Amino acid sequence: MNKNQSYNRRKFVKYVSSAAVGTLFFRPLMGMDKCISTGQTSLINELKHVVVAGKHGRFYAWPANNGMWTWDEGKEILIGYTDGPLLEQRGHNIGHPQLTKLARSKDGGKTWTSESPDNFVGDRSNPAPSPGNFTFDHRGFALRVAAAGYHGTDDPTGRFFVSYSRGKSWQGPFRFNDLNDDPNLEGMQITARTSYLVSDSDTCQLFMTARDPRLEDANRLDKPFVAETKDGGKTFQFVSWIVPWSDPYRAVMPSTVRTSNGKIVVATRRRNPQDIEQQCWIDCYVSSDKGRNWSYLSNVGLTGVFNGNPPGLTLLGDGRLACVYGNRSTRQMIVRFSDDEGESWSREYVIRDKPLNHDIGYPQITQNADGKIVAVYYLATDEFPHSHIEAAIWLP
Repeated sequence: MNKNQSYNRRKFVKYVSSAAVGTLFFRPLMGMDKCISTGQTSLINELKHVVVAGKHGRFYAWPANNGMWTWDEGKEILIGYTDGPLLEQRGHNIGHPQLTKLARSKDGGKTWTSESPDNFVGDRSNPAPSPGNFTFDHRGFALRVAAAGYHGTDDPTGRFFVSYSRGKSWQGPFRFNDLNDDPNLEGMQITARTSYLVSDSDTCQLFMTARDPRLEDANRLDKPFVAETKDGGKTFQFVSWIVPWSDPYRAVMPSTVRTSNGKIVVATRRRNPQDIEQQCWIDCYVSSDKGRNWSYLSNVGLTGVFNGNPPGLTLLGDGRLACVYGNRSTRQMIVRFSDDEGESWSREYVIRDKPLNHDIGYPQITQNADGKIVAVYYLATDEFPHSHIEAAIWLP
């Protein structure tokens, strides 16, 4: 792959319980039904916005940092988010302590209940070596990764949690055992969020990121890689770098799908660390050999300045890909579709606009049992001026 290929393309220029979290907003926002069309083809129908979690005096944010899990073909959806005291300041308006919580929907995203399970991310227990014997294809399985650069957790060697109860209770934290000893990761800090693909009961691939603290601008030079376990989590092996270190730009927070023909497509958050005024962007990469080798696939879109936004990528039931992201310059949440496995993308469709400020996004995305897309992100609005978690739901 040409290390400048992706950058050169830039030049064209998830009913929340009041007992659980206090005063919350759980009704659908009124007056938000829309149909966004292009020509005679309608790609976004019956668009609704629902508050997933929110409370006056609190700052709720960053679903992309905290994971999304689905069961029963999307009837049950679980989303993670960060909860902290509202503190107006430069940067994010959040103080300490910062807690990791969950919100659950059992009706495909229409209503939500917040949860705060024990033994989960943010609890300060020391990780134990992974014992293995995990059953990755268990019907109630969920895996959650935490590492450095998190709100609420900062572990440069990485840790993970597992659940067999659809996130109601968790085991962990656990270490990735010998993964950090791999020569490719020597001296690196793990900055991974949660992105993984299960192949069978014993096999799981994790799509992680790392940064080299010895480099200048290390905080903005993460690169994504693939790690794999084939023995139920007893051992983890480094497989490959998705974006090579010869690439001079940041590539972080991979969002991953496996297509019907077995290709793995990864969307990544991109930034030029040397130019804070340059627009950030989303790129896609593809592997046809189970993550062993990667090539640049396509550019998805621009995410603005203010450090941009990560992507949320999902595979729809009809075989198309949908990628959602926030543009902090235009203050919009955007979705694009691909009908050729990520080689090209549709025009941009705005699924949310007019937030109170540019601090928005970090989405997760899935398709529910009704065939509707559910995109979850954070923002503040005139109606709810504290930052809260919202879901956009529509029929593609």
